[in-house]
Amino acid sequence: MRIILFTGKGGVGKTTIAASTAIKTAKEGKKTLIISTDPAHSLSDALDTQLTPEPSEIASNLWCMEFDVYYSMKKYWGNMQEMMKAIFKFQGVKDVVAEELSVLPGMEEAAAFLWLEKFYREKTYDVIIIDSAPTGETLTLLSLPQVTKSWLTKAFPGQKFAVKTLGAVIRKTTGIPVDKGYEEMQQLFDKLESIQKAFLDPSICSIRIVSNPERMVVQESKRAYSYLQLYGYNVDAVIVNRILPEIEADFFNHYIEKQKLYLEEIEESFYPLPILKVKHQGKEVFGMELLTEIGNSVYGDMDPAEVFHYEKPLEVIEIENGYSVKLKIPFIKEEDFELKQFGDELIINLQNRRKNVFLPKFANYMKISNYSYENPWLTIELKRD
Repeated sequence: MRIILFTGKGGVGKTTIAASTAIKTAKEGKKTLIISTDPAHSLSDALDTQLTPEPSEIASNLWCMEFDVYYSMKKYWGNMQEMMKAIFKFQGVKDVVAEELSVLPGMEEAAAFLWLEKFYREKTYDVIIIDSAPTGETLTLLSLPQVTKSWLTKAFPGQKFAVKTLGAVIRKTTGIPVDKGYEEMQQLFDKLESIQKAFLDPSICSIRIVSNPERMVVQESKRAYSYLQLYGYNVDAVIVNRILPEIEADFFNHYIEKQKLYLEEIEESFYPLPILKVKHQGKEVFGMELLTEIGNSVYGDMDPAEVFHYEKPLEVIEIENGYSVKLKIPFIKEEDFELKQFGDELIINLQNRRKNVFLPKFANYMKISNYSYENPWLTIELKRD
């Protein structure tokens, strides 16, 4: 199975590119599912077809779905939601507000991962295309398993037996299903961890950044690439959408000249990543026919399900009296990040993002002795204390 996730700044045309990619893989005979993780669902508009929270076949070999967090809560986390609602109501919160509060931040992303884990485990499809939310939400989605596992460990350290035993008593006396909710929570985190391993495998998952030849969008694309490399995900292509053709019109001359400069910057900045280009269509993009044309123009004779590029973003090398950890994080400056170490856990704070790198257990007996940054590699030396 192949998983291809499209990300980028809001409004760059991720849905268009994701949908055209899915149509092309389906027409090439691969059983394809395209799913939208963006709360502002526009996939049904692009395909000009009404979609549901479950996969529905809209063409030969092509299935589509849009997430619904409340539907997913009922499907996967009934006990956990009931536990949270009961606790809120027990504390005097009104029914309607308790219902809203029971859907915690991150549930939308967790719902997406649970569906993906199900499809991956069942091997239902040959290709899964993900039309993701804008960059920030995508990074939240991809870092969710790591964060939730850390949260569970800190929230209930060594208390599994106590929670299950006392939870059963609490359920009998108050009706709050604490033990069942905790079991569901554990299963949830196990599944999140399982699907993240698939996402980190470059032979399974590729991330493609959709950009436009505009200053703010190019900067956001660079930032997204840096963060994705930081988290260890393989970016195998950049797709530049809405490129205006050469036209004789004074009104657009300045804009077209600027586009040329930004296209050059994209080529230089993302080398050696493949840069795929899409011309501006000059009209609204929706419907299977136009999306099919776009898919053919983007990929030509290439198979969209191929891995277009792979570079290992993390290396651990043995050195004298310790180890050298190399992380590929392009487009940053030394003043942009901060390093901390807690035992075998290396924490990298990059502006408003945080990465936890878990090192082998022997790192407990080592300390950061030195680090340096030479674009795009951050090199950290760990020496025995």
